[in-house]
Amino acid sequence: MSNFDIGDIQITKVAEDVAPTSPKFLFSGVSYEDLQRHADWMRPHFLDETGKLIMSIHSFIVKTRHHTILIDTCLGNDKQGRAFPPWNGRQGTYLQDLAAAGCPPESVDYVFCTHMHVDHVGWNTRLENGRWVPTFPNAKYLFNKEEYEYWKTVQEEHDKVVFDDSVLPIMEAQQAELVSSDFQIDDGIVLESTPGHTPGHCSVAVSSNDQHGVITGDMIHHPVQIAENHFSSAFDVQKERAIETRRTFCEKYSDRDVRILGTHFAPPTAGHIVHTKGSWRLKV
Repeated sequence: MSNFDIGDIQITKVAEDVAPTSPKFLFSGVSYEDLQRHADWMRPHFLDETGKLIMSIHSFIVKTRHHTILIDTCLGNDKQGRAFPPWNGRQGTYLQDLAAAGCPPESVDYVFCTHMHVDHVGWNTRLENGRWVPTFPNAKYLFNKEEYEYWKTVQEEHDKVVFDDSVLPIMEAQQAELVSSDFQIDDGIVLESTPGHTPGHCSVAVSSNDQHGVITGDMIHHPVQIAENHFSSAFDVQKERAIETRRTFCEKYSDRDVRILGTHFAPPTAGHIVHTKGSWRLKV
């Protein structure tokens, strides 16, 4: 659990899982040797002693003076049919951890999923009497319209089961709202279109009292992609578009007082994009 304040807006990270990850699992065509070029600034936070990437799966609780907003809902308990076997049948303490952070499920006003991959929608629903029901009973779930339209037609088995147990029940409960890529959730909380990883992927820009931050979603999975924009996630739907989006994002936010909060960045999770020695990196 970590806290980040941007002006009057309070952001709390609640992690469901933190683990070392092989670059061969996450990236297409990237080796351990490729990562060593950046070991000087990635260690000890983002690269372990064996050369593996340190990755986190977490949510951000965003509290404004008006609302409590949950950004991404991780993996969920009791889910089945996941392509990665350890994500099936989980029995974690996520809801208790949210409550300990001052965010019991009934207190959430809005849920926003940056996109609809398995590790961003899982706790949208929980299993109750054999049925998947909305975890956050008082929340309006915000889905980007383009993202929703893409995934509702997907035929790949593992993706379809995620949609069916973690997205469709929200629609059936009439708790969803389909929104545009520049939708304003609240004062100072605005979506920022960052497509490529998925067609309707959105990051979240946060501003208050002349302080600024961006929650990345999976537009950037790991800080090494700030230095190496062309390192493509194996899970990018539109690889070339994702590379261009990362490059544009780094150009936009480099050397500015804008805190970058990575949706999979291990602790300390937040930093600034700086340009040094001919490339970008994350300074924490």
